[in-house]
Amino acid sequence: MHMFDASSAIHGWDNYPLAQFPRLWDWLGNQIGAQQVQLSETAYKEVCAKQPVCRNWLRDQNVTTVGNTPAIVQEALNIKPLLCIVGDNYHQDGVGENDLLIIASAKINGATLVSDEKKQPFLPGDLRRYKIPAVCARLNAPVPCQSFLEYIVSSRQVF
Repeated sequence: MHMFDASSAIHGWDNYPLAQFPRLWDWLGNQIGAQQVQLSETAYKEVCAKQPVCRNWLRDQNVTTVGNTPAIVQEALNIKPLLCIVGDNYHQDGVGENDLLIIASAKINGATLVSDEKKQPFLPGDLRRYKIPAVCARLNAPVPCQSFLEYIVSSRQVF
């Protein structure tokens, strides 16, 4: 199963327009229907706020959203000390609370996280500045993380 971050849902929508890539979106709709693609409740709310047309498409596909269960919230809380985040002392260049919930949701559900947050070839010394892909790799049980394009390529689908 794959769990999409808002960044990938929006990136895909903005860079692979439905009018030009209808087969891609038909396939993605089928993946959603088969529950092979889901969004955390947090990611879905971000998509709703930033890209209403994409939200409408996701809603029309009956996308499954994964709520923030106590286990997910606890996992997000467990990630904070790994990044030296104390309280709400997040760094503006790194992950935020929503990102931790999205990562935790993928981890708890055994999903690959699809995120188009920038990969950091050189990790900053301040762990609070880590982006989603770096956080996923840093976890004791790493969460597989790939971009929208990497997701499409790994599917081996031809459109």
